[in-house]
Amino acid sequence: MTARARWYRFAAATVVAALIALIPLPAQAAESYVPISGSGSTWSQNALDQWRKNVAGNYGMTVNYSGTGSSAGRQDFINQTVDFAISEIPFQARPEDGSAPEVPATTYSYMPIVAGGTSLMYNLKIAGKQVTNLRLSGEVIAKIFTGAITNWNDPAIQADNPALAMPDKSITPVVRSDGSGTSAQFTLWMSSQFPSIWTRGMTSQFPSLSGAFKAQSGSLGVAGYVSQNYGEGAITYVEYSYALKSGFPVAKVLNKAGYYVEPTYQSVAVALMGAAINSDLTQNLDGVYNNADARTYPMSSYSYMIVPTQPTKVFTAEKGKTLSKFADYMICEGQQQASALGYSPLPMNLVQAASDVIKTIPGTVGGVDFNSCNNPTFKPGDSPSNNQLAATAPMPADCDKQGTTQCATGTGGATVDTPVTGTGGSGQATSGSGVADAAAPAAAAGAAASGADPVYDANGNLVSGSTGGGAKAVSSPFTLAAGGWGVPQITMLAAAALLLAAIVLPPLLSRRLRGPKR
Repeated sequence: MTARARWYRFAAATVVAALIALIPLPAQAAESYVPISGSGSTWSQNALDQWRKNVAGNYGMTVNYSGTGSSAGRQDFINQTVDFAISEIPFQARPEDGSAPEVPATTYSYMPIVAGGTSLMYNLKIAGKQVTNLRLSGEVIAKIFTGAITNWNDPAIQADNPALAMPDKSITPVVRSDGSGTSAQFTLWMSSQFPSIWTRGMTSQFPSLSGAFKAQSGSLGVAGYVSQNYGEGAITYVEYSYALKSGFPVAKVLNKAGYYVEPTYQSVAVALMGAAINSDLTQNLDGVYNNADARTYPMSSYSYMIVPTQPTKVFTAEKGKTLSKFADYMICEGQQQASALGYSPLPMNLVQAASDVIKTIPGTVGGVDFNSCNNPTFKPGDSPSNNQLAATAPMPADCDKQGTTQCATGTGGATVDTPVTGTGGSGQATSGSGVADAAAPAAAAGAAASGADPVYDANGNLVSGSTGGGAKAVSSPFTLAAGGWGVPQITMLAAAALLLAAIVLPPLLSRRLRGPKR
């Protein structure tokens, strides 16, 4: 081999090595994470599924989750078949089904992960046109879900809706058939605010009250029933996110200030300023239900992750590293997507409390760095008593005030205005919610796709079309388009750069080494 050839090989190798060194691979590419698994709530599942997708792309992290309902998730945690659980209520000392008290054998903590509003999603038409601006007082809601009000033209519903000529149509209340944190939160609100109407207290298992009620499993099940053609006249309680994705409206609920309010991320943020946090981080929502701020959505709450604070039969310190990193992502960066998904980001005081919990997880990566947390409710130096979203939340429009006028503006995933058919006046909610506008493209896409969906009968059985294996009416999970570059994308870019260098550099260097022809 000539000296010139040796020089050529050395120069090519040096250039390629320099290119590799210049490629900005992220620090997390060197990290490895043991897969973890959890189960429980469907109320918060849309947010959780998006976060799982994000950390898989950003960190190569596998977080498995099964939305089986809060009751099942708590039991799985007790049985030590999962690494974590998600629930809207804590372990129950006296389960209403008569089963044994829910007492885990190992230590644990409750960690808030996301806030939101339990909405009243419905399917109603007047003269063939979809109603999108329904308003309901709390008393009417309680009477609907106890069977005391059975028709949409009931005088009490008509009084809430002066701009609508309410139709002579039977109401179909759609409730959860499984043990549900959503049912628990909804019945807790009714029990607290209307104890003479709802006399059964808080319950995860919604009772069978009459043949007019339809019971479906999971949040997707109840939302799916309402969104079908046979669901006209139906109403259900479900997290706001599911109404957005389904392209269906939600009822505006009357608050203590006399305004009918939609469960947007801002109205939930305002409402939760009245929440009291117990010493174990569980929530006391009396101040939320009775919050006198006109911007409040009264059925606001948050969801917990139940995390182990010592190893179990399935949970190890290696899994603790994954769980603590995932938890840090959820309460900081992940909250940026909460509003677009139909939830409300956690405020600073709850992030601080969650950070303390993260520190107790075996194998933890440590607590939150509040200077780089990137949670939209606060910025570095803020006081925990402040909430950036609550501070900027708009006042409800005048037409949302209880009285003879009614806003025509659509709600939830159905943003089309509703024509005036009643004797009352109409108006526009010009202040805007921020959520409906941001979610409109996703909701419209979901609604447009529904034409190709399978068709079910009134019992949720498949009539025509293909379900890919399912046998019940369900709505689609909510996901956002992927954003940013993760490890796989950067690795592919590096490989492409090296390939290009291998093709282009040899002939260039060869000509330089040969020198000009004489």
